[in-house]
Amino acid sequence: MSTTQSERLRGLLEPLVSAAELDLEEIEVSRAGRRRTLRVIVDSDDGVELDACADLSRVLSQKLDETDAMGEDEYVLEVTSPGTDRPLTRHRHYVRATGRLVAFRLHEGQEVVARVLAVDEEGLDTEVPGVKGRRPSARRIAFDDIARARVEIEFNRKDKKEEEA
Repeated sequence: MSTTQSERLRGLLEPLVSAAELDLEEIEVSRAGRRRTLRVIVDSDDGVELDACADLSRVLSQKLDETDAMGEDEYVLEVTSPGTDRPLTRHRHYVRATGRLVAFRLHEGQEVVARVLAVDEEGLDTEVPGVKGRRPSARRIAFDDIARARVEIEFNRKDKKEEEA
């Protein structure tokens, strides 16, 4: 997708996504033969439910039909959440990962798996789990030191909703 088309689509769709109290994470246009797909990836601090994606899809579809932003060719619109395996790249991603276990690859090549305890403008306060009976240890990780980060899937992790109940 050209930068111009990407910027144009973002300008057109972002106000509608924001009105639905969601964050526009990414816009992807792909082509397979004659078929094009416009994938709009959205998120929020509380996650995104299927009904919210369906409602937003109807709103975006109507707006896209009113404009020529996608041109004359047919396309498929997909509105989705980013999923658990997406990289953490923005400050808000780290804030949303508070309480979660995250795998970090640092610029120096070191890999660290730690639970995010707090996030500020410069970096993260984390807790590195203890190994073989050792106690967990605190570690500060600066954003400038992070090359790559992803949330680790925890199958036995209690969800916030379960803890509140």
